Amino acid sequence: MVKFKRTVLACVLLIAPSLAQGPATFHPGFNLFSRQQDIQLGQESAAQVRRQMQVVRDPFLSDYVSRVGRRLANTPEARASGFPFTFEVVADRSINAFALPGGPMFINTGLLKAVDNEAELAGVMGHEMSHVILRHGTNQASKAQAIQLPLMLGSRIAGGSMLGRLGQLGIGLGANSVLLKFSRTAESQADLMGSHLMAESGYNPMAMARFFEKLSSQGGSRGLQFLSDHPNPGNRERAIEEEADKLPRRNYGYETGEFERMKRVVGGIHEPPPRTQAGG
Repeated sequence: MVKFKRTVLACVLLIAPSLAQGPATFHPGFNLFSRQQDIQLGQESAAQVRRQMQVVRDPFLSDYVSRVGRRLANTPEARASGFPFTFEVVADRSINAFALPGGPMFINTGLLKAVDNEAELAGVMGHEMSHVILRHGTNQASKAQAIQLPLMLGSRIAGGSMLGRLGQLGIGLGANSVLLKFSRTAESQADLMGSHLMAESGYNPMAMARFFEKLSSQGGSRGLQFLSDHPNPGNRERAIEEEADKLPRRNYGYETGEFERMKRVVGGIHEPPPRTQAGG
């Protein structure tokens, strides 16, 4: 009997590591907002972004980022979230992109100029999409105002404006907003889920690791804004590489075929002088 138990224990110990080596799974954390409130907040915030930033009205660029975005949004995790993702280009020279609760995403021309291939762009967009899927923005707002928020969310004051209600609690869309400044834990989760979205879309997730590594090594003005808004959770590139190794083997190499044209078009856009950005 003792020998049998030891044999079973040995089998369990052999099996356990293999089970632990599967791809990471994440679930949205504590949140006082409903999913519909995430969507409402995102739509109101997007309207504010469009007033504050210069949206690029080029049909080709709009279609290009939307094609990449829709490819990512068609993955199982993204579809299961139920969020209506949208994608717009803004004329801003900083290497950055940001996504608002509920799905609106804005991609800076500076980012489009900085990426060396479409997979790198998909990596940043997949990272931002993961923040939305995991509801990191409203999760942080919920933790910051756990006492006052329930009453405020249920209130009918401020004309039904979600931003108006949150503004009374000091939660806005400006610099250092809890809706857009994420913890290192949240960044790590977005990195790993983003690698899943990339792989399922046909993009090599290693491109995300290489792009982050490139920004980190270049430092200075090129990577400053992105790295400030997306703090390194530690061993970022290695963590993405290890997660990519756990994913089912796929044939990577998907391309829209429009990357080089995108680079030519965005290269002709002159951004306005630097200003405080609405998100990060």
